[in-house]
Amino acid sequence: MKLYDTLEKQLKKENNFVTDNEELKKWVVINKAQNFDTVLIKLLLDNKELKEKFFIEVKGTLVFNQNLFVQFLEQKNYLNDSYTQYKNKVGLTIDGKYLKQRNEVALVWPFKDCVLEGGQSREEDKREEIFFNEILAQDEITQLLEPKVLNNAKRYTVKGEKQLDKFKRNEKGIITDNLIVKGNNLLALHSLKSEFAGQVKVVCIDPPYNKGGDDFNYNDAFNHSTWLTFMNNRLSVAKDLLHENGTVFIFCDDNEQPYLKILCDEIFTRESFISCVVWRNSDNSNNDAKKFSQDHNYILVYSKNVNWQSLKITRTEEQSKHYKNPNKDPRGPWFDGNPVNSPNPRKNLKYELVTPSANKIKSPPNGWRWDKTTMESKMDTGEIRYNKDETGIIRRTYLNEQKDLPPSTLWEILDDNIWANLKETGHTRQAKFEQKKLFPNYPTSELFKTPKPEKVIQKVLQISSRPGDIIIDFFGGSGTSGAVAHKMKRQYILCEQMDYINTFTVPRAKLVIDGENGGISKDENWTGGGEFVYLELKKYNQSFIEKIELAKNTKAVLGIWEEMKAKSFLNYNVDLQKQEANIEEFKKLSLEQQKEHLILLLDKNQLYVNLSSINDKDFEVRKEEKQITQDFYQIKG
Repeated sequence: MKLYDTLEKQLKKENNFVTDNEELKKWVVINKAQNFDTVLIKLLLDNKELKEKFFIEVKGTLVFNQNLFVQFLEQKNYLNDSYTQYKNKVGLTIDGKYLKQRNEVALVWPFKDCVLEGGQSREEDKREEIFFNEILAQDEITQLLEPKVLNNAKRYTVKGEKQLDKFKRNEKGIITDNLIVKGNNLLALHSLKSEFAGQVKVVCIDPPYNKGGDDFNYNDAFNHSTWLTFMNNRLSVAKDLLHENGTVFIFCDDNEQPYLKILCDEIFTRESFISCVVWRNSDNSNNDAKKFSQDHNYILVYSKNVNWQSLKITRTEEQSKHYKNPNKDPRGPWFDGNPVNSPNPRKNLKYELVTPSANKIKSPPNGWRWDKTTMESKMDTGEIRYNKDETGIIRRTYLNEQKDLPPSTLWEILDDNIWANLKETGHTRQAKFEQKKLFPNYPTSELFKTPKPEKVIQKVLQISSRPGDIIIDFFGGSGTSGAVAHKMKRQYILCEQMDYINTFTVPRAKLVIDGENGGISKDENWTGGGEFVYLELKKYNQSFIEKIELAKNTKAVLGIWEEMKAKSFLNYNVDLQKQEANIEEFKKLSLEQQKEHLILLLDKNQLYVNLSSINDKDFEVRKEEKQITQDFYQIKG
């Protein structure tokens, strides 16, 4: 029995808590709770479940958790098996007490202790999201996040597609197939965790930016808190997947970047923060901008390893052509630049230099880069020289001495600059061109509005991974991360719940296998090959939601309702007789209201089939689905 039903039944044993219409007087109960009423406390203690929920033991004595009990009762709605304390509150509290209970005011993050299910399947969906409070709905959360049954598994190769019979594994038993997973990404991540915990070398994600006009259209009054909850739930499980020396790259913009940085500090620890890269994602300024032309985005970089070091980038022959050798120095091309000071404080390297004209040049704060003898030797060879007025030093750097460099925190698109190896990362217009080249028959309106160019993902993987490493992008989108990883010979996992996975993401991966020559193909000498596996989380109630959303009229909705009565899992508190008795009133609602009502009737814990229910006849798991699911989780049949 659900907690509220249990509580209501127990409290109604006291006549003073019940109206003439047999409704619970919640305002009376709340007042009694605030005054530690002995009658109320005795009723709660008489029920084992309520006793466990609303009392804590302190040195053998049970103490009434008044705040938790009042927060629970103050909810106006009991949303689909979940008991979240913040459905209709703005979250202004002091010490857990709401504003009306205290004179002081403090702003807290309303949904911080909740799990946001996040169940969009189409970009245009706007829906009230399902929040599961960690304290009062832990059993619902456990059930929600259970590993799921897998279905529709296919292997794609250069020869075409075929039904998947089993996964490929390495000597450690870890799956080595590239994976594209369709389904809710939160639930997909929890399903992947059992197989890939501690194995993922790079998490590279481009989540919705929560600007109001992108694909994060969750219709909730606490939009920013909703978004943070959405990200918190997913990043927390992504951390479990991450290798001990793994790296996280999160694309974002000004809208949420400061808040996301604080959230990531909490999840990955502040010490694990590596950098905030500024990526110039636009190649032309907006002349119509009213304030500033927004020409850049950010990439937050974190690692599990606080001593993480980036892999240095090697210049290509094409990029090396920028370097000149006008005086035909036998040591090859060179440029003036790079520091002459010591990177770390060195007392033995602190000394003055006296120029030919007797000028004195003081040591830098950390000292010079070399001792005095070496410095003089480099001056003799011309590698180091004084400037014209002898007030400073110029260092000549030879290309053959510095082929590999650490990445900069500024990623630009200055193709003709000598630092092109650090700055050429592409831009959104280039990415749109890549999209259009891949899908020339797609209407422009159906293409992604702000895609990422392959160049920028290439840069991410160059500095954080090697061939064979596992890369995951659980906001798979147009499939750029997978395409780049495939061409760079990394193993990849993409998760995507939107329906365009089968019209864009998977077809793009097939084009890569076939040898498409766009994006970074030339850089990586890509001519095709390889394979990937496509699979889905097996839907149950989610299938009914999708049918409801597609219904065109009341007749179609009523047909779905008949099917729901026969096959779906409804909320525990749905009264079928009352629903049927009021069916004429239901028909008078608008189509959108009818859809919303039917979706509310469904048990959201049964959107997908849990692994624990694989043998339950009600879920109709087919033999081939059992086989591939058991193979994925390495369960003996």
